[in-house]
Amino acid sequence: MKLKIKELPISERPYEKLEMYGPEELSNSELLAIIIKSGTKEETSLNLAQKILTLGHTKESQTLRFLNDISIEELMSVKGIGKVKAIQVKAVAEIAKRMSKPISSFKMVISHPQDVANLLMEELRYEKREIAKVLILNNKNEIIKIVNVSIGGTNFNVIEPKQVLCEPIKMGAPKIILVHNHPSGDIKPSRGDYKVTDDIYEISQMMGIELLDHIIIGDGKYKSLLNFK
Repeated sequence: MKLKIKELPISERPYEKLEMYGPEELSNSELLAIIIKSGTKEETSLNLAQKILTLGHTKESQTLRFLNDISIEELMSVKGIGKVKAIQVKAVAEIAKRMSKPISSFKMVISHPQDVANLLMEELRYEKREIAKVLILNNKNEIIKIVNVSIGGTNFNVIEPKQVLCEPIKMGAPKIILVHNHPSGDIKPSRGDYKVTDDIYEISQMMGIELLDHIIIGDGKYKSLLNFK
């Protein structure tokens, strides 16, 4: 017979455990149980949370990134998870995603490739598609605009120089940085990555625009192709 949450020792109940020891001491399933709030006659909220984790084929020590991609319908496939609970889980996952983004890039100065990684890592590292962005900078290396220039599939992304340079030319911007992610998490540049870098560098020079860098974002790692300083 399964114990109800109220039948567990106080130090093992998710709500009380968080209050006593802090959120960092809770497992993934315990944190999810708090979001779910209540269980069913057959399952505790903790049991339901553990079943949700199996949807991502992940152990508790691994990533929870699948919660950003899983659908409400998939969450509802767990018996005991209705639409309201599924929406609660999705809402919290989106909040976590947004919290990882900088509050604002306005007047942010880019002086090193790490600055770009800090700005875009959490947004791009979990993407299943290749997304290319261009950071448009002024002469002080301050970001004045970030533009999505291309969205591809899971294994490739065709980045056209005209897509990258269209907005900077309109704005009369002096500098740009190209950024794209590798959904695999591997930051090793492909031959295509090097070719598009060379093509854009050459064309941008002709247009009076300086390509400072082309940065590849992986899973917690990045690769700078031009290593600007």
